[in-house]
Amino acid sequence: MRLVLLGAPGSGKGTQADLLKAELGIPHISTGDLLRAAVRAGTPLGLKAKAVMEAGQLVSDEIVLGMLEERLAQADAAAGFILDGYPRNLAQCAALETLLARLGQPIDVAIKLEVPSELIVERIAGRAAEQGRKDDTPETVRERLRVYAEQTEPVAGHFAQLGKLRVVDGVGELAEVSQRILGALPAGAPSAA
Repeated sequence: MRLVLLGAPGSGKGTQADLLKAELGIPHISTGDLLRAAVRAGTPLGLKAKAVMEAGQLVSDEIVLGMLEERLAQADAAAGFILDGYPRNLAQCAALETLLARLGQPIDVAIKLEVPSELIVERIAGRAAEQGRKDDTPETVRERLRVYAEQTEPVAGHFAQLGKLRVVDGVGELAEVSQRILGALPAGAPSAA
């Protein structure tokens, strides 16, 4: 099962991906985690990324895609994977599809977690207060939601055109949302029966 999790910041993608990886027996791959691990390990791509980040710039799609390709080549990803946080825009989506076609591992399904914007603002504000983070103000969260709607929402539209998008209600208890996701997976998916 090759799965992309989509949803606005704070919709629960990372939490659900962690729950699903155990249920489906496939790795949860977060591009942010890949970047941090490559920088810590001092890999060639990690060193490139570190130099870019230290210069205050965004890591290029080319570097991220290279790290993703290295990760997908690992044995635990042979049976599938859960992508979280990537692709974030249509250019990344096209690059990902090209890479996966070359690897013979096309995406099976994209799951979009649907959560009302005001609930997301509440969730992130609550998390920020618990963690003592001052950068997650309601205003900054609303700006991130605006950027998501502008840049990432079209990715969901792309997967919908391919007939691969499933929209799942992301509101409720963690286990309830997980069950909704499992129920939305294509027939034949592990644990979806």
